[in-house]
Amino acid sequence: MRLRNRLRLLGVAGIALFTVSASLPPATASGAGQERHPSGGGLSAVIRYTEYGIPHIVAKDYAQLGFGTGWAQAADQVCTLADGFLTVRGERSKFFGPDAAPDFSLSSAATNLSSDLYFRGVRESGTVERLLKVPAPAGPSRDVKETMRGFAAGYNAWLAQNRITDPACRGASWVRPVTALDVAARGFAISVLGGQGRGIDGITAAQPPTVAPPAAGVTPKEAAAAAERLLSTQNADMGSNAVAFHGSTTANGRGLLLGNPHYPWQGGRRFWMSQQTIPGELNVSGSSLLGTTTISIGHNADVAWSHTVATGVPLNLHQLTLDPADPTAYLVDGKRERMTKRTVSVPVKGAAPVTRTQWWTRYGPVVTAFGAALPWTSTTAYALNDPNAKNLRGSDTALGFSKARGTAEIERSLHRRQGLPWVNTIAADRAGNSFFSQSQVLPRITDELAERCSTPLGRATYPASGLAVLDGSRTDCALGSDRDAVQPGVFGPGRAPTLKNRPYVENSNDSAWLTNADRPLTGYERVFGTVATPRSMRTRGAIEDVASMADKGRLWVSDLQRQQFANRAPAGDLAASDVAKWCAALPGGTAVGTDGTPVDVSKACRVLRRWDRSVDSDSRGALLFDRFWRKASAVPAAELWKTPFDPADPVRTPRGLNTAAPGVGRALADAVAELRAADIALDARLGKHQFVVRNGKRLPVGGGTESLGIWNKTEPVWNAAEGGYTEVSSGSSYIQAVGWDDGRCPVARTLLTYSQSENPKSPHFSDQTRLYAGERWVTSRFCEKDIARSPDLRVVAVHERR
Repeated sequence: MRLRNRLRLLGVAGIALFTVSASLPPATASGAGQERHPSGGGLSAVIRYTEYGIPHIVAKDYAQLGFGTGWAQAADQVCTLADGFLTVRGERSKFFGPDAAPDFSLSSAATNLSSDLYFRGVRESGTVERLLKVPAPAGPSRDVKETMRGFAAGYNAWLAQNRITDPACRGASWVRPVTALDVAARGFAISVLGGQGRGIDGITAAQPPTVAPPAAGVTPKEAAAAAERLLSTQNADMGSNAVAFHGSTTANGRGLLLGNPHYPWQGGRRFWMSQQTIPGELNVSGSSLLGTTTISIGHNADVAWSHTVATGVPLNLHQLTLDPADPTAYLVDGKRERMTKRTVSVPVKGAAPVTRTQWWTRYGPVVTAFGAALPWTSTTAYALNDPNAKNLRGSDTALGFSKARGTAEIERSLHRRQGLPWVNTIAADRAGNSFFSQSQVLPRITDELAERCSTPLGRATYPASGLAVLDGSRTDCALGSDRDAVQPGVFGPGRAPTLKNRPYVENSNDSAWLTNADRPLTGYERVFGTVATPRSMRTRGAIEDVASMADKGRLWVSDLQRQQFANRAPAGDLAASDVAKWCAALPGGTAVGTDGTPVDVSKACRVLRRWDRSVDSDSRGALLFDRFWRKASAVPAAELWKTPFDPADPVRTPRGLNTAAPGVGRALADAVAELRAADIALDARLGKHQFVVRNGKRLPVGGGTESLGIWNKTEPVWNAAEGGYTEVSSGSSYIQAVGWDDGRCPVARTLLTYSQSENPKSPHFSDQTRLYAGERWVTSRFCEKDIARSPDLRVVAVHERR
């Protein structure tokens, strides 16, 4: 019986491969003389689905690859995709009303109206069309533009040939066909997410003082604190961990990579898994951000890579000196320049269209708020410079990674394309190389320029957060250019912090300084990040873990899998024993809460003492410590720790919990009172009260919040009335553990924590979420023989109907 089943599966796979080969011209099928021109007829592709609904897309050129990708993404995520396309067309208010909030996946706009005013302005000004016409490498390549064209056609073909079952948009009039421009506009939105996308409310609200009275200003100190909060990578909805191990630390001399990006679990910033193949040209597996055409994070036969959100600040402000007679004109070297007026009209559901004016300068749009109020007065205004508003190169950079044969070619793609707006890159390869680079598109703000040209506001914000505020009235304060930069006004790749072939390279969203604790990176400009400053709890825990792994040596993929789900809580290692000891000595076992109420915490002392310092689903005491630590970590570090941060010992400091700090006792009393009020036992298993509900079934989820320092980051949503943490807003998303043996197939284990589809009627709505809850993995099916052996193999030939 087993032999018969195997022969049947091989027969099905053979039919699939024959179908693929038959659809390709002979030169392409043999791997020689790849045809680069799009098909003269309708587009088509072959999609082979394996377990968990993972599509393996095979096509004969880039347009057809985009077609298969657009089709397959629509099949899984049509509602989420349609919602995003509505955003970049500036039509949210038309269908959902002006006051509702978007899902924040494509910008930080607070309302649909604000989002629409910005994106409709982008569309009407022809911004994306101009970027598409820029010749490569400064602009997108023909191959990438063909994938965009194909993606739109594939999405539209799926809409035309299938019935939507997802209740989120079934029968909705806003689900409509898209164009290649819509796909490119979505890529633009992702590119400016850290720049203009952060400032949309301030851009669309900016009006000269004759139209609206100026808002109250802030002091430089207040502005510095606001910028630091706004630009911090800690406690954001996007983060990540990644580590690459050099062959000197592994069992067989090959490289190893563990990627653990932390992204939202709902909405348009979800990842989606696939394999993309053009025989003889491209063969890559991994995940893409929804609506994008290339693999964002993944591996091929020879190299694997991941990204972490970087600390580089991808924007700056220019303080404008205005013409005293006209607040819509500004002075540069004493010469008057008029702002450009951009009038945008947005259709609104059930009401008349709303028309607003935006004001643009040589530096970018005028902005009246960016984390803090930036008043437009009769003498002063602020313009936001976002170099990524001229960057549509992200997909080409990713395509270069997908075709790379080692970390040297990963670096070459970074240098040639320079398209990553807000992430670091960590990679490992079959030859045993490890690689880290913070090659991102940043405004060319040198420390010297900031010192020479910062306004009083900038002298406060730049040291605190890396946000430069430059004097816009002087041409000698222009950003300048690096010879190796493909775009004026940005750093060339030669200035990016980079570290190669160390035993490990690791990043957990702090700056590049401690990529390897034995070889700190220094010498980069403040806009890239800090040097010799306190690291986050997650960075400290990660470095402890990966350095220990590298020292142990003889590592294999299974070691990466164990690290992902070790669920060690570094904050617990540092503080739990001290809290338990202090608690046990309290007179009467009582602590006083924030509201002044005495709380019996005696049982909490015993629970914390016995807690295993992990956040596994069955850990007892983890929930109590979590609720305590969220409150205690709000205590200023100078009060919280006895031993302060020491740059000579950055992983082990600060340490020694100061239990005499009043906030510590209040935090414990408040946590105990909170759990008792919710009828949750202090020693309850974590998974009983940290879970997600999928199709009516509770799935316990391990991991923990940012401040606990856990590698397997989980940002759950607290709902005491429903039993604790009842959903996850962001955290571990597309996870991959990749290595190599002596064969041609990579050894890869992957996991998409929230599964492929948001449609509750899809069989792939929660299947990988169940794996995640059980700390299990998907065995990657990269090579043809592995795809052929899939017990769930399903072959679909998709095409346009013309």
